[in-house]
Amino acid sequence: MKNLVNLLKNKNQTISCMESCTGGLLASEITNIDGSSQIFKLGLVTYSNEYKIHFGVSKQAIDTYTVYSINVAEQMAKQVSNLAKSDYGIGITGQLGTKDLTNNSTELNTVYISIYNITNNRYNNYKIEPDGNTKYEKKIFTIQFIKEKLYEICK
Repeated sequence: MKNLVNLLKNKNQTISCMESCTGGLLASEITNIDGSSQIFKLGLVTYSNEYKIHFGVSKQAIDTYTVYSINVAEQMAKQVSNLAKSDYGIGITGQLGTKDLTNNSTELNTVYISIYNITNNRYNNYKIEPDGNTKYEKKIFTIQFIKEKLYEICK
């Protein structure tokens, strides 16, 4: 993560994230690095649909595609980037662990990630099935994946 933070500092760029299934772990990993306050603007943990909608994700997208979809991840990424006026916004949604009976989805242990670049209005989207025996191990896998992809995108 240190290389990513240094890269963004050198490019004078910033990031923000709206996390769901990772529960703030991405924000935590970034802010564990000295100097991250120069590049990290906002981290939201929107674990409920209510707060995804509160921060700009459309209820229609959740109803149409389910909360566990790339469509919702894209909206999370763009909304947090716009809210914070950051160069990059990261949206993360998915189901890790047990099935969520309150949302209509059949995909378990699947994470949808969107990295939004506000400068060129471009999304880099990913659907992964994280390795790991526990929910925490799957979160760690997801954060590592995001770190690598974000570094590639920002280079």
